[in-house]
Amino acid sequence: MEQRILGRTGLKVSIAGLGCGGHSRIGIAKYGEEHAAGIVRKAIELGVNFIDTAAAYRTEGAVGLGLEGIPRDQVVVSSKFPYGFDGEFAPGAKLMETLDNCLRQIRSDYVDIYHIHGLLPKDYPRACEEYLPVLIKAKEQGKVRFFGATERFAADTSHQMLQKAVADGHFDVIMVGYNMLNPSAAKTVFPVAMEKQIGVLNMFAVRSALSDPVRMKANLDRIAEMGQGGPGFVADEHVFDFLTKEGAAESVINAAYRFCRHSPGVDVTLTGTSSQEHLAENLRSIEMPPLPPGILEKLEALFGNVDCADSE
Repeated sequence: MEQRILGRTGLKVSIAGLGCGGHSRIGIAKYGEEHAAGIVRKAIELGVNFIDTAAAYRTEGAVGLGLEGIPRDQVVVSSKFPYGFDGEFAPGAKLMETLDNCLRQIRSDYVDIYHIHGLLPKDYPRACEEYLPVLIKAKEQGKVRFFGATERFAADTSHQMLQKAVADGHFDVIMVGYNMLNPSAAKTVFPVAMEKQIGVLNMFAVRSALSDPVRMKANLDRIAEMGQGGPGFVADEHVFDFLTKEGAAESVINAAYRFCRHSPGVDVTLTGTSSQEHLAENLRSIEMPPLPPGILEKLEALFGNVDCADSE
C-alpha cells in the first residue's frame, strides 16, 4: 500500500488507516477482543500501518493484542484522551493516568500520537492551557511522540475548533470529519494544515450518512433547509446515482473513499469495520484511482458550499 509522510511528524504512514471506533469498533462488542485483534492483524497484512484507537472506544486492548509479535516501529498507533465525555472537564492529571492505561493496553512504552478527543470550540482555550503542559511532560518522558486534536464533528460541522487549532499550530496532527456530503474542511482547514505541515487524518469518509438512506435523507434535508446545496441540488437519496450511472464508481461508498483519499491535504483516510472481508473491500476502494474530473466538478457544484451535514 502507498505510504506518505504525516506532516511535520516525519512518520511514514499508509494512505489508509484502521479506525477502531465508529459504530463497528472493530467488532469488539459483538464478537469479542480476539475477533477485534484479528481485524487489526488483517489490516496490517493488507498493508495498513496506521491504527487509530481511543480510551472511549474500549479497543486499546484489542489493538495491543493484535499487534503482539509485530515490531513496534513498523506500526503507527494513535489514541485519544476523552477530556469531557462524562460531562465534566477532566483535570490534567487525568490525562496522564489515561495515557498510562493506554500504554498498558496497547502493550507499548509509547504511543505515536496522543489526541485530545472530540474537542469542542468552547473548550479549546482551556484544553490547551490544561493539557499541553501535560502532553509536553509525557513527550519528555518518552510516552508520547506527537500531539493531536480531534473534533466532535456532529457538534462542529463547520470545523470551528480545528480552524483555531491549525492557526495556533500547537498540534502536530488533527483528525477531521470530511466527505462528499460535507467537504468544507477542504476550504477552511486543509490549506492552513498543509502550509504548517500538520498531519491530517480523515474520519467520517462514509459513516451512516452515506450508507444508510434514512440518515442520508436527514442530512440532505438539512442541507436544503440551510440553502447550502448548489444548482440542481434536490434533497433526494438518489442524488448520488450519477456516480454509478456514469460509470465513475462501483458504488456510492466506493466513490466516497476515493473522494477522500485523493483530496489534497488528506494524509490518512480512516476506515472502520467488524469484518475482515469488509475491511479488504474498503481498502481496495481507497487504493483505487481518483474520481474523474467531471465527477469531482459535479460534486463541487452540488456540495461545495455545505458545512452543516454531520454525517453520523
